[in-house]
Amino acid sequence: MKAEPYLFFEGRCEEALQFYTKALGAKVGMVMKYKDAPEQPPEGMLAPGSENKIMHSEFHIGETRLFASDGGCTGGTKFEGFTLSLPVKTAAEVDTLFNALAEGGQVTMPLGQTFFSPRFGMVQDKFGVGWMVIVEQEMK
Repeated sequence: MKAEPYLFFEGRCEEALQFYTKALGAKVGMVMKYKDAPEQPPEGMLAPGSENKIMHSEFHIGETRLFASDGGCTGGTKFEGFTLSLPVKTAAEVDTLFNALAEGGQVTMPLGQTFFSPRFGMVQDKFGVGWMVIVEQEMK
């Protein structure tokens, strides 16, 4: 068994997929728009005019599979109570990914050395998704 993140961007999913492709090298797989679904959502579940929004998508960041959707297309996202972690091998990788994610977002912990990593930082991207970017160290 494994847990895989499913992110609801409430109308900005296509923009988010493009952002993660550029910022993190994400690879987008399957994308289904509401208009292409074999069954349409119940009346009132979606904001009017949402037929071209993404009902379901799959993308990969490295070896991790994530799912994303426009959800109910309400325009307001709330990514609270969790943060996605990006462990990488070098400080240069941390800097590159952190700076890409910070574009249009908000730094919540500046990049720096910690007792658990030579390079670590936290950022909330422009969609409100929290990220921890870290040089992964072996625990002793």
